[in-house]
Amino acid sequence: MAALANLHPITRLPNAQRKRNNKTHQTQILASLQTKTLTRRAAISLASFILTLNHTHKPSLALDNGFWYEEPLPPPSVSNQIANEQTGTRSFLKKGLYMANIGVKGSMYRIKKYAFDLLAMADLVAEDTLNYVRKYLRLKSTFIYYDFDKVISAASENDKQPLTVMANKLFDNFEKLEDAARRKNFSETKSCYQETTVMLHEVMDRMASMYKTT
Repeated sequence: MAALANLHPITRLPNAQRKRNNKTHQTQILASLQTKTLTRRAAISLASFILTLNHTHKPSLALDNGFWYEEPLPPPSVSNQIANEQTGTRSFLKKGLYMANIGVKGSMYRIKKYAFDLLAMADLVAEDTLNYVRKYLRLKSTFIYYDFDKVISAASENDKQPLTVMANKLFDNFEKLEDAARRKNFSETKSCYQETTVMLHEVMDRMASMYKTT
């Protein structure tokens, strides 16, 4: 029995040794992972610093790419007689909008679509929502105004005058509608809007016809 008792410490030594080896191996793995993590973080920090440094030393790249404006967007210009003869502009025009060049056919399509959007505004015309009516009208009518100018410029000589008359008739009514909504006169706003819907239908029909033949 004494001999067997003496053997117990001998048989336990390999287990203890394996535990120490496992702990040592785990410690080495953790140290390796920490080193890789620190290296990756250092690489990311260095790359971010280089990008920031390049951006700081080359600010002209943003200014020269054609998409950077330090001031408000310049308003587009019109080449046809569709502005108010007394003011030289239109009261409903909204500033700061980017007018993408989508081509003449694209302008026809957008006029038709935005005219439809204004027709769908009927449920919005109420005594307590005139402020929203005015904002929505200004947004849509601004695009219609500049798109109409492009369509007139590209039209044939026989179509230029009828299109100009149609545009001025519509824009005169837009100004009345915008003014009534601004003054929060509900009865006048409703009356002007009803007149506008008739013109919007005419515009939609004309743009749809021109779109098919262009």
